[in-house]
Amino acid sequence: MIQKYIQLPFYVKLACTLISILLLGWFAIIGQTILIPLILGFLISILLVPFCNLLERFLFLPRVVSSIVTTTLFCAMIVGVFYLLINQLLDISDEWPGFQAQVIELFETVQRWIHQNFGISSRMQMNFLNENLSKTFDFGTLFIERILGGLTRYSILILFTFLYVVFILIYRRHLIRFVFYIFHERKHKHVLSVIYTTQNMVKQYLIGLFLQMLIVFALSFIAFSIIGIKYSFVLALMTGIFNIIPYVGIILSLIISVILTLATATPSQVLLLLLAFIIVHAIDGNIVMPKIVGSKVKVNSLIIIIGLVIGELTWGIMGMFLSIPILAMCKIIFDHIPELKPWGFLLGEEKSEKLNPNVEKYFRKNRRLFFKKQQEIKDSED
Repeated sequence: MIQKYIQLPFYVKLACTLISILLLGWFAIIGQTILIPLILGFLISILLVPFCNLLERFLFLPRVVSSIVTTTLFCAMIVGVFYLLINQLLDISDEWPGFQAQVIELFETVQRWIHQNFGISSRMQMNFLNENLSKTFDFGTLFIERILGGLTRYSILILFTFLYVVFILIYRRHLIRFVFYIFHERKHKHVLSVIYTTQNMVKQYLIGLFLQMLIVFALSFIAFSIIGIKYSFVLALMTGIFNIIPYVGIILSLIISVILTLATATPSQVLLLLLAFIIVHAIDGNIVMPKIVGSKVKVNSLIIIIGLVIGELTWGIMGMFLSIPILAMCKIIFDHIPELKPWGFLLGEEKSEKLNPNVEKYFRKNRRLFFKKQQEIKDSED
């Protein structure tokens, strides 16, 4: 009987897998200018498809017009949120003199403490600072140049992202037909299942992120208002927006909030702010994230952490943001391809996976035999 699949040796499969991963990584790095806005535009377009269908079905708008209108409204919403945030941050600039006074007072206190405990005079401390000011200035100049370069790069990225959104919405049915033409008719059922499952996952994930942002904003605003922190609204809004970036966002918002609070509040309020961040982050990480966002993405935490690290090394902050939906889409595709099902099992949660009964039976049986043999060896040595 002719076998259905050619059985390759393990080392050949391992070599092919490693080569494929290296090639994909190399392609992701050299093609990030194209891939980042394209993937981001693909995710946003999936979220906006129902609104386009609504305009086309009930208002009888052409597909081109509905795509442009939907994308424009989405851009207006994003711009409105950032305009509100920047407008509030400009009001905070009035607190700069108070912040300078707080820093000077803190610096003098640290100087006195060093002199009292280590016997280093203020003149020696100032000489040490002056020797390192030039290095600090050079580093600061380089840092500012990188920020300006990053703003330019991200502006171009955002522009191309929304261009991709418009054209993906216009040609969405054409792209789906292209995917069907790639595969044989016998595979069309699986292809349709992958498309619908991916669409639902992406929509639920992005809506979950939006709900998570609102909940974190509301919890932070309530906590900051109770503490009595000035500009609690803008700090809470910034915390909710930054929380979209996994793990890093909450740290960035904490640092900025502490710096701004030092200029307008007492040290005890700063400590209460730290406590509020810990409580909000605990609620978000243990209740909000697993129930609202995590339940939509059936990828285990170990793979998510690895994906975040690889995403940051490859594409920076945008890589961290895109790594989770990319992993979730990969799992959906792997689950529908027999040869890649083991990789889908690796990405998924242990309790949610449908296990092969024969594999589980063999695993449990041999595990018992292994431990039994180990126990017999141990007893014979004793």
